[in-house]
Amino acid sequence: MTYSVNGREFDREPAPGQCLRTFLRELGHFGVKKGCDAGDCGACTVWLDGTPVHSCITPAFRADGHEVTTIEGLGRPGAPHPMQRQFEDAPGFQCGFCTAGMIMTSATFTEDQKADLPRALKGNLCRCTGYRAIEDAVKGVRAVETAEPGKAVGTSVGAPAGHDVVTGQAEFTMDTQIDGMLHLKVLHSPHAHARILSVDKSAALAVPGVHRVYTWEDVPRRRFTTAIHTDHLVDPDDTYVLDDTVRFAGQRVAAVLGDTVGAAEEGCRRLAVAYEVLPAVFDPEAAMADGAPQLHGSHDPFVRDPAHNILLELHSHIGDVDAGFAAADVIHEGTYSTPRVQHAHLETHGSIAWMENGRLNVRTSSQSPSIAKVKLEYLFALRPDQLRVFCKRVGGGFGGKQEVVAEDLVALATLDTGRPTCLEYTREEEFTTASPRHPMTLTVKLGAKADGTLTAVQVRNVSNTGAYGNHGGETVYAGGAAVMIYRCPNKKYDAYSVYTNTVPSGALRGYGMTQPAFAVESAMDELARALHLDPLELRRRNIVRPGDPLVALHDGPDDVIFTEDGLAKCIDLVGDALARTADRPPPGPQWLVGAGVASSLHETAPPTEHLSEAWVTLGNDLIYELAVGTPEFGEGTSTAHVQIAANQLGTTPSRIRLVQSDTDRTGFDTGAFASAGLFVAGNAVLRAANAVRDRILEFAAAHTGVHVVMCTMDDDGVVCGDRRVSLAELVALARTRRIRFTAARKAYGSPRSVTSNTQGFRVAVHRVTGEIRILYSVHAADVGVIINPAQVRGQVEGGVAQGIGFVLTENHHLDDSGVMVNPNLRNYRIPTYADIPRTEVLLVGSADSVGPMRAKGMAECCINPVAPALANAVHDATGVRYRALPLTPERIYGRLSAEQPVSTG
Repeated sequence: MTYSVNGREFDREPAPGQCLRTFLRELGHFGVKKGCDAGDCGACTVWLDGTPVHSCITPAFRADGHEVTTIEGLGRPGAPHPMQRQFEDAPGFQCGFCTAGMIMTSATFTEDQKADLPRALKGNLCRCTGYRAIEDAVKGVRAVETAEPGKAVGTSVGAPAGHDVVTGQAEFTMDTQIDGMLHLKVLHSPHAHARILSVDKSAALAVPGVHRVYTWEDVPRRRFTTAIHTDHLVDPDDTYVLDDTVRFAGQRVAAVLGDTVGAAEEGCRRLAVAYEVLPAVFDPEAAMADGAPQLHGSHDPFVRDPAHNILLELHSHIGDVDAGFAAADVIHEGTYSTPRVQHAHLETHGSIAWMENGRLNVRTSSQSPSIAKVKLEYLFALRPDQLRVFCKRVGGGFGGKQEVVAEDLVALATLDTGRPTCLEYTREEEFTTASPRHPMTLTVKLGAKADGTLTAVQVRNVSNTGAYGNHGGETVYAGGAAVMIYRCPNKKYDAYSVYTNTVPSGALRGYGMTQPAFAVESAMDELARALHLDPLELRRRNIVRPGDPLVALHDGPDDVIFTEDGLAKCIDLVGDALARTADRPPPGPQWLVGAGVASSLHETAPPTEHLSEAWVTLGNDLIYELAVGTPEFGEGTSTAHVQIAANQLGTTPSRIRLVQSDTDRTGFDTGAFASAGLFVAGNAVLRAANAVRDRILEFAAAHTGVHVVMCTMDDDGVVCGDRRVSLAELVALARTRRIRFTAARKAYGSPRSVTSNTQGFRVAVHRVTGEIRILYSVHAADVGVIINPAQVRGQVEGGVAQGIGFVLTENHHLDDSGVMVNPNLRNYRIPTYADIPRTEVLLVGSADSVGPMRAKGMAECCINPVAPALANAVHDATGVRYRALPLTPERIYGRLSAEQPVSTG
């Protein structure tokens, strides 16, 4: 067969049944991505004779004799296609994994299609942007700006990898070919709880191309936690690489290593496993009851109460809540529940390992290569110098890659065989085995005086950590911040992290705050109505103000700085915006209209120690090399780090060369989560850049005989009084004296400050079908000093969109045996372009941050108030309170028809 790809001819026969996507990647066209293998996400879109197709569901043989165009062939070197330029200039991407497919689809649009993007983009999904930046790109709206030397901060400069992303040249984890690479596939348990009695490998090993079968008997018997934190002791060591007991449907049973994915998959199918099926429990309240099946035995020291499957309990109080409720004029109590939610980052988990000069190399999709390295060293008894872990560009994370998921198995296989090994998750494996958001059930009790003054706040939180405790304790601890937002002398917080026979829960954007925020902010709305107060006014009367203690789980000293009234400003901005847009009409007479608000506070770094080290060096080529361990997965830290360095060095971002997320080439970095990629690593970059600047200025001052205070940096030189010395001259002179302009600096996640967010919605609810339409969305955020305005807005838009999915469309459905029944994007239903409104983003600048340049991270916290604001708006429209998510049409309709609501807004 003859294939023409990007104008080049290939004489090659695809494998029987092979799809066009895998065929093109075998030919080296890595711009064609895998997000689903089911035609759902569009990341694999290419042109077939000029028509966009999903290559994952297009048989390769159908391209025989036709012209195939991939993202790499869309433009010419130095002359990108206009749509590629527009996506770079908007910028119409964050992590960039969906971008090639988006561009390939959008580049074919007629003017009529551009006018109907909900229909035109229905085949392409994005998890990062919230789609508004993509809309701007398609319509040619430019946001990227050019920074003047030394003035990069506050400018919407483009991402360092922007051009590579839009042209398909940016490398993601699996975008490589290594000779002789073997492939791992995993056999997953069909049972929610069982003991493995035996595994017969013989039939699997007889499959041509199968090299190894690994079971629990073939791996190091070392307990560890898959969760990533600097201090591993905050998470329980309750996991093995492979175990002889499975505790959820989907858990690893065995791993098969083969020459091809097909051979490894066939090997998995031929394994004969004998199980002793054990009793299972799926509900955390049932799991805590006397006599419930025990997941972890009493010999496990990390379990607080193994007889009742309790991993961790928190019990804290300030004041006397009983006295507070006795003093209240009005008391509200309600129970609120949130479901599992999957990250659905379009790049699935994947890792590649190989040996080089006697060292193990692991290339992985991770939010923390530094800590992944520490865990692999421990598991396989390696010295630090025997191992390198690094990331290329990571295709989305949202906390899902704050976990060691695939790295351990590829390391095991490569150390065993000496051969390169890769493991790439399928989309189904993402849904059934990767850690979703913790389902939580929270009972909130609030007491208040008639004027709205809170007298007591009490919260009981039961969190379903699933079969293992990764992140189980830290997320319930973080949830205590939901009661921090309001002044009250009497607070009580009780939390239980409970084991059940379900997929282990993990870290997801908002990290333990999103669920309690839904509960507390919904309860505040209900309390306001019971008091006949405007919900915004109730919040204004009770929010913490500068000078108030930030009291959550204790009233002892802490390291949080809180001196600016950013939250009050956010509430006022959203209130004004909702009032300004109050006259927007409903879609028709059958629609009920209402508005809702919610707020949140979020600390700018986790309370556990967070560390980052940055290196800055002025090279002989007069380019500054910035090395920092933080990976880039769409959160935008790469851009911010370059801007900070350029700003302090008096130059432009184009003269900063970024090296990142490689344990051989960068210092230790805890990772990009909890907004620490900006807050902590950004401070390390700031300090390193300042140190290099000072060394250059001191050297120039000594060289010119001018006092250092009279010396200033410019783009490529130093002005010393009335004389200017070029960097080229200074570097050449320094070289003769064996002096290098280089510095390394560290930063820690303490002290911290807080971010404030308020979300507002106006919605319409159809009284017959239960459909919810968002008429208006507004979000106000206290971001401190803004490093990159376009990037901040993009993070907020993306967070709001993800929150809307959390409320309206997404649910992780388990059947009665604990098996997920909708493990694909089509049935799980993350939002499409048509589902997401344009959010008006209002930014509040404040100066109380101790972050770099007084900036605050915004990628994490913006999701927290979205769910309660939307639920409050639905209640305002219908008069019916929905306390369980998601708010699907059938759930809305069932209550509407039963309670015959009347619109109140």
